[in-house]
Amino acid sequence: MTNYTLEEKDSFTVLGFGTELKSDYRDFASLNKEKADFWETVSEDGTLDTLKNIAMNDYVFAVNEAVNNRIMFYAGVMTEESLPEASRLIQFPKGEYLVVKGEGKTTSELNDKLTGLAFGQVLPEVSEVAYVGGPNATVVIGKRDDLLVGEMWIPVVRK
Repeated sequence: MTNYTLEEKDSFTVLGFGTELKSDYRDFASLNKEKADFWETVSEDGTLDTLKNIAMNDYVFAVNEAVNNRIMFYAGVMTEESLPEASRLIQFPKGEYLVVKGEGKTTSELNDKLTGLAFGQVLPEVSEVAYVGGPNATVVIGKRDDLLVGEMWIPVVRK
């Protein structure tokens, strides 16, 4: 099984720019393409740099959230500042989180890999907790050699 930990986290807020994903939630290939295209756009048009300039740490978040029956995907950072053009302040609750670690060459590769591991392997095998919704995120926390190092953070509850 993939390495994972269960960690207590304080509540935190991520300021993000987002897009609505139009693909069926079961069509992972199409969802991953939509996410990669969005990430490429925010990386090239300066949106991600704008966010990084107001961030309180070096973490970059790729957030998945269901809002009003829509699947939303955001690029975001932890910050106490605001930007009028930002899409959303995303609230993450205080509590226990399933944390899955990994590496990838790009943010999109890391996001795809961690999402697949977390939802496809770890959550189905972990019997003591369950994901009951709410935002979850891939967090790029640094670099090692030529790879991005990151974690998937999924809020969970004890069964």
